Amino acid sequence: MARYTGPAYKKSRRLGFSTLENGKDLARRPYAPGQHGSDRRRKVSEYGLQLQEKQKVRFTYGLNEKQFKKVFEKAAKMKGMTGENLLKLLESRLDNLVYRLGLAKTRRASRQVVNHGHIAVNGIKVDIPSYQVKPGDIISVIENSQEHKAIREALEATLNRPAFITFDDKKLSGTFVRLPDRSELNQEINEALIVEYYNR
Repeated sequence: MARYTGPAYKKSRRLGFSTLENGKDLARRPYAPGQHGSDRRRKVSEYGLQLQEKQKVRFTYGLNEKQFKKVFEKAAKMKGMTGENLLKLLESRLDNLVYRLGLAKTRRASRQVVNHGHIAVNGIKVDIPSYQVKPGDIISVIENSQEHKAIREALEATLNRPAFITFDDKKLSGTFVRLPDRSELNQEINEALIVEYYNR
């Protein structure tokens, strides 16, 4: 199945989780979409909970099923806890870091910014959103895109950035300082359920 490109708010309401990580998608109608969305919810099975958790993370980071499974398999081969490794790999994606730096308002927008060739890693233009950025790499806006309207608007709307990145407003470049700690990532995600889903 291809990546979901429909309304983000509808997915957030279905999962009862803000996939945009700003809470706006659940502010007005914090119940599932559809005619019976506000009715009492049925009891969800253990498998249903695991699937729901996987879908939460998959929609948040904007991956399709095949991509997500490949990232999980890579995380499983790494040292340490598979669930945490999965989140760290997702956070290391170029499109996610462009969003974290404040160069785009949403992850969808950041994917477009990368696809359109506005971003460079260590001075080399990269247009692959799934590119894995390594700690120490410098992400910057290419010279011709420094005055890009969408990038400028996103920067003006950015209030804070996570501690694992640094940003230079004058150069429009940021450094991926280190891999994030689990405490710095979304606490509403239960990655253990995703591991159970794939290991069932």
